[in-house]
Amino acid sequence: MSERAVLPPPNWTAPDRRLRILVWHVHAAWMSAFVAGRHEYLIPKDAQGGGKCGRDWPNAVEVTAPCEVDVVVLQRPEDLAELPAWVRHEVPMVYVEHNTPKGQPHPIADRTDIRLVHVTHFNEVMWDSGRAPTTVIEHGVPDPGPRYTGELRRAAAVINEPVRRARITGTDLLPRFAPIDVFGIHTDRLDLPGVHPGGDLWTDELHTELARRRVYVHPPRWTSLGLSLIEAMHLAMPVVVLGATEAFEAVPPDAGVVSTRVDVLADAARELINAPDLAAELGRQARRAALARYGSAAFLRDWDWLLTEALEDGRQS
Repeated sequence: MSERAVLPPPNWTAPDRRLRILVWHVHAAWMSAFVAGRHEYLIPKDAQGGGKCGRDWPNAVEVTAPCEVDVVVLQRPEDLAELPAWVRHEVPMVYVEHNTPKGQPHPIADRTDIRLVHVTHFNEVMWDSGRAPTTVIEHGVPDPGPRYTGELRRAAAVINEPVRRARITGTDLLPRFAPIDVFGIHTDRLDLPGVHPGGDLWTDELHTELARRRVYVHPPRWTSLGLSLIEAMHLAMPVVVLGATEAFEAVPPDAGVVSTRVDVLADAARELINAPDLAAELGRQARRAALARYGSAAFLRDWDWLLTEALEDGRQS
């Protein structure tokens, strides 16, 4: 088992120093939470794209040439390969792994000089991280507010590329929850009975539309804990969740229904659609749970601590 770092103690105080952090834009929802911190976030942009992609991130700037940075946050093997084009000096590095394992050791399993950060405890125990030192920093979500109205007697889900990813994201299960509106990238390619493509919306519009639906359905079989699920809980939506990966840890019993039985989940979704008062109560509990465990303040504090540790380790090596 690889080394586990201890996250900051309650009395830890972040240094005043504002860091220059090189980080690629890979997952927009995670990135939105990460760049909401107090540092300067440098996002590579080249002929292949990248950059902020039109996002309103005040602390983030696009870079097109090598730059001076304090620490690098990697998220893909290709980030490591591209690093010499962006940084011309030795710099501390951490690697964020967003995904569940696919059966092979992690790409940096033999790198003892890079701390591997998993986004769930399930991922940390399931990945073969080799000799790489590991830490878990769970997701943090900027609070969109309790927008839930549940006015539409329909279910909602958020799945990017549901046709290509298919069974991984539980796309084949969606008709069991009809009528259901599915939002995300390439949802226009869906052609399933009772499943309505909702399109790829900007975050604020997405939150508003989700909150109008009576219940949130989360059907993925083998993905990390989806930020869309946590966002739905922040919105005060009741949730019905396939009991895979981190789901049982994230959703307490009074916030929704978690099961590996699709019939149980489908029955629960129908019950909530027909019982608006019960749905609203579960949603209130879901919001309390999400704020307590997946708030942005704790997320940013954990990252401040980890980046500070990375800099100290770099000075001592």
